[in-house]
Amino acid sequence: MQKKNSMDSFSDTTGWYPDLAQCRVSPHYDERPDPKDISLLVIHNISLPAGEFNQPYVDQLFMGDIDDQSPKALHELIGLRVSAHFFIRREGAIIQYVPIHHRAWHAGVSSFEGRQACNDFSLGIELEGTDDIPYTSKQYEALVRLTQRVMHDCPKIKVSHIVGHRDIAPDRKTDPGDAFDWAYYLAQLEQN
Repeated sequence: MQKKNSMDSFSDTTGWYPDLAQCRVSPHYDERPDPKDISLLVIHNISLPAGEFNQPYVDQLFMGDIDDQSPKALHELIGLRVSAHFFIRREGAIIQYVPIHHRAWHAGVSSFEGRQACNDFSLGIELEGTDDIPYTSKQYEALVRLTQRVMHDCPKIKVSHIVGHRDIAPDRKTDPGDAFDWAYYLAQLEQN
């Protein structure tokens, strides 16, 4: 991984933010039906094992590296093909796994405003966390900066098009959970 300090460069041709900590490209993505139709931002949470932070397993999941040497609690994830565009760790580090012009596999069966298959037209941001453990101030700071950046680069994403996973898959998902402070996040987004 490489890490740089600023958040002000964007490559239209590659879809990478080269100044973020970046992993090798997740194998769990494909082409969007229309790369110019990015109009939704989905906020998720993840921790592996559940409730444990600063572990290598989220990275391993997104890279397809969970195997029988992983903790037994993760064996049900072996072979799962999932990814997100971005992952924000507890200390605020942002890791990009999929170029924004491509379709990450983060939303699953989902719909927004009558449109099915939200992966086709959305970006996914995973926060290291759980539904019921408060997120850190560093995560909110990073999330606000990243959100502003993707809204600039993907102008079809408006505040009304920023949702939680539970909003687009309410029968299956609960994240980012009750611990996520939507009012604080949106207020910070408007102030900065």
